Amino acid sequence: MGQDHIRYDILAQDALRGVIRKVLSEVAATSRLPGDHHFFITFLTGAPGVRISQHLKAKYAEQMTIVIQHQFWDMKVTDTQFEIGLSFSDTPEKLVVPFNAIRGFYDPSVNFELEFDVPLAEEEEVVEAEITAYPVPAEGKPASSEDKKTDEEKKAGSVVSLDAFRKNK
Repeated sequence: MGQDHIRYDILAQDALRGVIRKVLSEVAATSRLPGDHHFFITFLTGAPGVRISQHLKAKYAEQMTIVIQHQFWDMKVTDTQFEIGLSFSDTPEKLVVPFNAIRGFYDPSVNFELEFDVPLAEEEEVVEAEITAYPVPAEGKPASSEDKKTDEEKKAGSVVSLDAFRKNK
């Protein structure tokens, strides 16, 4: 196979991030989510341009998942990032997340997921993206998600791991 001088992998990843940008832009314009839509967004906390409080950075040193559903405020979306106000254990926080830091986007109301292989600092660089749909029971969470969580993960409460939604590679 020949060398990819066009870099289709990067173009596809940018296009898929454009889906997230468009969806969040529409939510920011109305300050509310349409219908039953809500989002789980997983991102690398140490990626360039990510701005979160020191408290959250200490608690989630590598990555965290935020849930955008009922309570959020001041969402702003640019070409390269979004910022949002969320509450963590009744403490308001402002987060700034570049689209390039996002590892996963999941809307359980329609079983839609985008997954990006954004490397952690110690991982080898891999650029790849997938669109995957997973069956989700009517109550809105995968049947096996509770089985896979440790007691410590269950205590976290504010952040939900997308690992239960990912297929094995």
